[in-house]
Amino acid sequence: MKHEGTLIVVSGFSGAGKGTLMKELVKTYNNYALSVSMTTRNPRPGEVEGESYFFVTKEEFEDQIEKNGLLEHACYCENYYGTPRSYVEKQVKQGKDVILEIEIQGALKIKEKYPTAVLLFVMPPSAKELRRRLIGRGTETVEVIDKRLSRACEEAEGIEEYDYIIINDKLEECVCQLHEIIRAAHYTIPRNTEFIEKIRGELKEFAKGEK
Repeated sequence: MKHEGTLIVVSGFSGAGKGTLMKELVKTYNNYALSVSMTTRNPRPGEVEGESYFFVTKEEFEDQIEKNGLLEHACYCENYYGTPRSYVEKQVKQGKDVILEIEIQGALKIKEKYPTAVLLFVMPPSAKELRRRLIGRGTETVEVIDKRLSRACEEAEGIEEYDYIIINDKLEECVCQLHEIIRAAHYTIPRNTEFIEKIRGELKEFAKGEK
């Protein structure tokens, strides 16, 4: 039974390790495509244009909004973030499971448009560990870190909207758990209505023949 790909929406607190987790998943298993988001924020050290993000101006981003070129978009910490539409839809049609790493506002917009999308929320083992990771990145000021922790407090109120939580403690175990959840999602009832109806039709034909 051939499936179209699944949209996998991954969110989580800044510093929870979402990016590392997604890269490891794509590297370990071969049926995933990692969607590259568009943003108006400045690149961090080591980030690559077209791989980490598409870095654009505010005007360029708003032009994409006008052209309906984004699946979703949201504003986070005074910058726009969004998901380009064309790449995602192409990969899904080819049977790839497409991972969208986006924040809560965007995730809920995706769920409205694509009810069979799987929503995953990545969490640290503790709030103390989250703070340690943010400080350990060494890329942001104390003021920005405090903003991110304050934002995390707000985001924690929306976790119940997600299908699963992933506790990112040991990376290898976490990647394996994530892969298993996604594979299982392929066999949920809402994702298999066409196949179910096909079987029902065939059974009805058999039943007619027995009368």
